[in-house]
Amino acid sequence: KMAAGEAVGRYRSTMSRSKDPSGLLISVIRTLSTSDDVEDRETEKGRLEEAYEKCDRDLDELIVQHYTELTTAIRTYQSITERITNSRNKIKQVKENLLSCKMLLHCKRDELRKLWIEGIEHKHVLNLLDEIENIKQVPQKLEQCMASKHYLNATDMLVSAVDSLEGPLLQVEGLSDLRLELHSKKMNMHLVLIDELHRHLYIRSTNRVGQRNKEKGRISSLVKDASAVPLMDVTNLSTPRKFLETSQFSTPGSSSVRETSLLEIKEDTELDPEENSTVFMGILIKGLAKLKKIPETVKAIQDRLEQELKQIVKRSTTQVADNGYQRGENLSQENQPR
Repeated sequence: KMAAGEAVGRYRSTMSRSKDPSGLLISVIRTLSTSDDVEDRETEKGRLEEAYEKCDRDLDELIVQHYTELTTAIRTYQSITERITNSRNKIKQVKENLLSCKMLLHCKRDELRKLWIEGIEHKHVLNLLDEIENIKQVPQKLEQCMASKHYLNATDMLVSAVDSLEGPLLQVEGLSDLRLELHSKKMNMHLVLIDELHRHLYIRSTNRVGQRNKEKGRISSLVKDASAVPLMDVTNLSTPRKFLETSQFSTPGSSSVRETSLLEIKEDTELDPEENSTVFMGILIKGLAKLKKIPETVKAIQDRLEQELKQIVKRSTTQVADNGYQRGENLSQENQPR
């Protein structure tokens, strides 16, 4: 009995030190195994049964007291458990769907790439067709620009069209005739621009001098004193030569200023292109530069310089003679021979 009492003491001390049920069970088993007396075992068994009954009674009382809270907790737990289960099932289904989509996309990848490439090809073909439609209208637009003497727009249009026909559209056999036509026009375009440049350099400028002289001749006929008015006074006339001289003897940065002004020259399709000879000649030079015919232009100017100067002298001589003859006719009619 002393041994049993010691075992119960150890059991209770174990209970006080630890709340672990496994430790309590091990302590009880050890107590029962070390006890040799059957009566002690029965006593220990009775105590355990009594403790279990007391726990059941306490548990029933607690359940009765906290029935509402316990029911709510159980229902909440069941709801949470159901939600977790449903979420797990949905996640599993989503994973399966994602794997299925991945497999389908993997199978369709080559087909999608093929369709993508075909879309790019069709877009490129549409762009080429639009470009072909625009190029087909180039001869008509070019003729209109040449007729209105908007040479810079005509040059830009022609150069762009020939570059397209000899570049991206080179393999289009249906454009061979148009390609030859526009290429031929491009090869001869600089001749027209050079003729226009010479006309403004030598003819348009001297015509202005002649008009100035005729105006002064009319003034002289009104005042009836022809000797008081000089035949030609070009000191205040803005000729291309004087324009070049003023820019030549200006500041050291004048060359860059001239280049910048030439690059900034733009053609206004609403105005008369020949209204300002200086701007018009700048447009002609810009067009020749786009055609890459500047060396040919310089050579043509050098070759025709003597001939054009002789023509200026010839026209001036004829004009002076005509003016003198007309003045003599007027004086003879007034019976004032000189």
